[in-house]
Amino acid sequence: MIRAIKLYTGEDGHSHFTIGTVTHRDVKEAASIMFNETAPHSVYDWHPAPTTQYVITLSGTLLFETYHGEQFTLNPGDILIAMDTHGSGHKWEMLGDDPWRRVYVPFKDVADINFVPDAQ
Repeated sequence: MIRAIKLYTGEDGHSHFTIGTVTHRDVKEAASIMFNETAPHSVYDWHPAPTTQYVITLSGTLLFETYHGEQFTLNPGDILIAMDTHGSGHKWEMLGDDPWRRVYVPFKDVADINFVPDAQ
């Protein structure tokens, strides 16, 4: 199983997250695929996700934080399922000396999300 973090907007208008895994089901309709790299030690202040998308981390480690102070670490090999496209959003900062190399895979249909939350 591949570790995934689902980042979403709650009923309170703020971002929250759930940790789980993605299953081996294919995404039926990816809108596109994009690659990006961010220099080590970068930060990005409060923002919502620009669209619903998978963000697949190839290298780099990041600390994400939500409005309520909830935090999680995104590591190489993790998939961020970014769904907090409105509300207060989230912020992140790079940890360590590696650049953040990632693949964005926006999707058209929320039904295509193949996320299984960890048992509580």
